[in-house]
Amino acid sequence: METGSKPGSASAVQNDATSATAPGPAPEAKEHKNPSGVCVALVPGGKPIKLQGDDPVEFIPTIQASALAWINFPLKDLEKEGTEIAAKLGFSDNFVTTLLKGSYSNYEDRDAELGVLVPAVRITRLEVQRFSLIVLIRKNLILTMHNEEVTRFVQFSRYADVFLRKLPESMPGEDKLTNMLIRILDENNNRNFEQLREIEEQSDWLSEQLADPKSLREPLGRKIYEMKHTLIAYLSNLWATVDVLNSLRFGDADVITDNTKVLSKITLLIDDVNRQISLSEHTSEVLASGLEVLQSLYNNQLQTLNNRMTLAVTWLTILGTAVLVPNTLATIVSSLAGMDEKMQLWYSVVLTLATVNSTLLAWWWVKNRIILPRSGADTAVLAKEADIRIRKK
Repeated sequence: METGSKPGSASAVQNDATSATAPGPAPEAKEHKNPSGVCVALVPGGKPIKLQGDDPVEFIPTIQASALAWINFPLKDLEKEGTEIAAKLGFSDNFVTTLLKGSYSNYEDRDAELGVLVPAVRITRLEVQRFSLIVLIRKNLILTMHNEEVTRFVQFSRYADVFLRKLPESMPGEDKLTNMLIRILDENNNRNFEQLREIEEQSDWLSEQLADPKSLREPLGRKIYEMKHTLIAYLSNLWATVDVLNSLRFGDADVITDNTKVLSKITLLIDDVNRQISLSEHTSEVLASGLEVLQSLYNNQLQTLNNRMTLAVTWLTILGTAVLVPNTLATIVSSLAGMDEKMQLWYSVVLTLATVNSTLLAWWWVKNRIILPRSGADTAVLAKEADIRIRKK
């Protein structure tokens, strides 16, 4: 598309750059206060250079004299400031706005220019923050823009010139641009994957709480839900990244190379993200088993309470039998008036034997018909078996 390249606008923008000392643009600079941008360019002869500036116009002479250039800008307002920066560097005016319409990711191929939107994830405890990373590509230029909170390109910008220096001078320009694009996306993917470490740390704390039999069930259930919600949000960003990489690999964009050897590196990126998804899903399965362990703990608590209630009812039954039988006999015998000493003796013997025999009979029946934890050792054995089941989970 002719509107994407805008061949006539580059010289106009350059003329604006030469007149930067005029008082007109000063209020605009004070209004926006753009963060410092970084430009790494590969000039003819294979020597890379690195520049910093607050206005993309400062980089235009370097871009025009370079075989490949990468510019990175952190911004406060990605849509407003990003649109202005993209327009100054020769991209379509509505390119950034169109890309930001994607919820998680987006891919826009306009023949002479290409734009992708990928998520940049940051996790603090169990809070997932998703930022947008915009990558615009045309001919010999790669422009990346993101929110100021995203700092993942700080380290890469320090040795990006070394990466460009290692590219063979005889390599076609499309291959160099595609290799640089792949390296930028790989850097973003690696930083996204590092966020899984935060989830693992929270998972370790949760495992410690599950191993404690005194832990309350309600807070643990809530924590497990929050962790699973964080994992789902994290996985959504990884799946969105895979969609963009697949579009790059099979979209056949004009601005990137057709070299299958270079494009195979995008396939490696897809494989890496898929492995990250597998590890995240494995963590989700571990959390699901944690819910089962939590249910087992709850069932064990109910079983312990049930055993105590059964034991109490059993002793009440035995004591009731021991009291009820002699009380019944006493009621019957008391109806006989005028007992002599001999009858009183027999009465006492029968009452004693009936009490002892009924008590022993009640104990025998309860012992053989009702399952009870017979001692404290049995309770310890049950607790040990439950702990073994938890460790297996």
